[in-house]
Parts: sequence; C-alpha cells; structure tokens
Amino acid sequence: MLRGTLLLLVAGSTGAFHAAAPLRHATTMRSSAPLLSQLVNEPQPAPEAQLQPLPSSASMSKAPRRLQAATVALAAGAVLLHPTSAHAASGAASIADSAFAQATSLIFVSELGDKTFFIAALLAARASKLLTFVGCAGALAFMTVISVAIGQIFHAVPPSLTQGLPLDDYVAIASFLFFGIKSLVDAFGVEEDGAGIAEEREDAEKVLDESGIALKGGWPLVTEAATLTLAAEIGDRSQLATIALGAAANPFGVALGGTFGHCMATGLAVLGGSFISKYFSERVIGIVGGVLFIFFALTTLITLF
Repeated sequence: MLRGTLLLLVAGSTGAFHAAAPLRHATTMRSSAPLLSQLVNEPQPAPEAQLQPLPSSASMSKAPRRLQAATVALAAGAVLLHPTSAHAASGAASIADSAFAQATSLIFVSELGDKTFFIAALLAARASKLLTFVGCAGALAFMTVISVAIGQIFHAVPPSLTQGLPLDDYVAIASFLFFGIKSLVDAFGVEEDGAGIAEEREDAEKVLDESGIALKGGWPLVTEAATLTLAAEIGDRSQLATIALGAAANPFGVALGGTFGHCMATGLAVLGGSFISKYFSERVIGIVGGVLFIFFALTTLITLF
C-alpha cells in the first residue's frame, strides 16, 4: 500500500515537472528515473539495523590526536618557511659574512704600500712571480691564522675573571680607534705625498740586500720569501688589527677575509707593485684606512648594546 502511494506521488510529480519544462529537463528525468525506481524497490532495513552504534571513546580520541599531529606538522612547516625563521637560521652565516668583509677591507687597505707589499714586489721583479706569491701569501695566511688564534685566546677568558665585562670587545674597540685616529693624523700631516711609501720601499730593499737571499728559484725561494714576510709582518698594524678582529668577530670569517685581503694585496704587488706604487697616494690610503678603523670601532660598540 505504501509502495503504491509513493509510485503515484512520484509519477504525478514527474508528469507535472515534464509539463512545466518538457525540453529542458527531459534528460535529467530520464537519468533519475532508474534511481527513483531503485530507491522505491529497495527493501527497507529493519528498525534495529538503522541504529548504528556510537563510536567508542578510544576511537573518538584518535581523531583529535590526528588533528593535533597535523596541526603541529603544519605549524612546524610554517615556522620553517617563514622569512623570519629563515633569517634566524642564517644568522651565523650573516655574522661570518660581516667579519669576512671587515677583515678583507682592513687588511687590503693596511697592506697597500707596506713593507711586506714591497718585499713581494721586489722579489717578483727579480725572480719567479708565482713562487714569490706562494711564499709571501702563504706566510701572510699563516700569520693571519695565528693572529686570529691569539684573538680567540682573549675571547676565551672566563667571565669570572673579567667580572662579566666583554674585555675582548673593549680591546678591539680601543685598537680600532687608536689605529683609525693615528691613520687620519698621519694622513693629514703628510707634507710630501708618497714620501712614506718611498721610505717603506727603501726599508724593503735594505731587508732584501741584508738577507742575501738566493734568487735561484724553487722551494728555497718560497721558503726565503715566506721567512722575510713573516719577519716584516710581526708587530705590524695589519697583524694587530687581525688580533683585534679575531677577538671581537667571527674567527672563521676573519681568518678567511684576512687571508683573502693579503692575497689581493700580494697579488697586486707581484703583478706590478713597483710600477703601481708610483700612483699610490699615501694621504688617500691613510684617510680610507682611518675611516674604516673608526667605522668598525663604532659598529663593534653598537653590538654591545
């Protein structure tokens, strides 16, 4: 009885729908007729079969746990992909890059027209340029590593002995200020531009003449060039600046930057230092070096606050 009533209702509504829109919905009704007949002819489940048991508390607790795990995973991914987190992850690299730039600029400017610069230039003019570069640059790289190690010794002083004060940074700031002010005073006090560079060249020639270096080539030339360079570099302004930087900045960046700066200056000296030095301005080199020293002293001071 119920089934017949449903069929009549469905057939009546279908006929009325076709009468209202015979062309627009003909296809839709043809596709829905089998579905309607299937629904009508399908046996109805028993009342007790329609009642599904409720999920247990254990199964219900799995969904929030899965949701929490997915939320944590998404949050972790968002943190890793966030620009601020990426910037924080690259903080160490940024510090190393800053120390590299500081050491490169300071060492390169300090070495222009220096005694070690002219030792490399004069040796390259008398012997092999390549072997001279290897000996001089190798010695300066070794000295750079030693200077950074000395700076790290100051940096490693226990806070109990310094009463919590960053003495390594204070020493670096004082050194930078001293070298900067001295460079500026010497630069503005130059009466004859180039006289100091000519004096450094004379000292380098005197060192080479007194050393009796054999210009035969090979590893003896490399060894003698390295020995002369080390003797001239000890106590030099560039070494003291490297020690100060090694105490206050990233040691790896300082070592790499200092070595790169020495290689640049030594390469310039080997390729034509005697000729290029004629165009050096002692006043300009002193002013640029002094400004760099004072600038790095201020940047080191700012990092303390």
